[in-house]
Amino acid sequence: MSFIIAIDGPAASGKGTLARKLAAHYGLPHLDTGLLYRATACALLDEGLPLDDVDAAVEAARGLSLTDFDETRLRARDMGEAASVVAAMPAVRAALVDMQRAFAARPEGAVLDGRDIGTVICPAARVKIFVTASPETRAQRRALELAGRGEEVDYNAILDDVRKRDARDSERSAAPLKAAADAVTLDSSELDRDQVFAVALEIAERARNA
Repeated sequence: MSFIIAIDGPAASGKGTLARKLAAHYGLPHLDTGLLYRATACALLDEGLPLDDVDAAVEAARGLSLTDFDETRLRARDMGEAASVVAAMPAVRAALVDMQRAFAARPEGAVLDGRDIGTVICPAARVKIFVTASPETRAQRRALELAGRGEEVDYNAILDDVRKRDARDSERSAAPLKAAADAVTLDSSELDRDQVFAVALEIAERARNA
């Protein structure tokens, strides 16, 4: 079996940073699956279409390429909110499943992060980690990230966004945000990036050598 690492968790939990570090450590390709939903939402907005247009969203999702993302634009706060709306559509999620599974099916393995990797996309992954943190901690991290990119920051508004996204992601009918039954939960609230990586690496190594 190829070495697949599935990293799931809510917004701003640090799962993306962790996934990139694990991918670099093991020399594996990495896919931030959240960018697929952000790119889908971006395509709708660019066309002046409403985010709740399911047919248009599905068409946009099917037309995505993994190599032409403008990550700076896609990681903006407003795009995260738009992506959360699009990601709640079962038809859009279905349209993106094959793309994600094809990425994970590489002979050497892969690292994928998102919200349904361990539960839907790669249920047989050898390593499953559910990264979480308190809403307040995640809002503070997002505020620092946005400020670092020169965006205006309103902590209370960001905290409200985080809580709304948590509710939307957890309560949607299609692939709701939750830890896989066999995932290891890693609470990063009191940990820095290096500490999170160290804990995750121990988890990965245990699973790899089991």
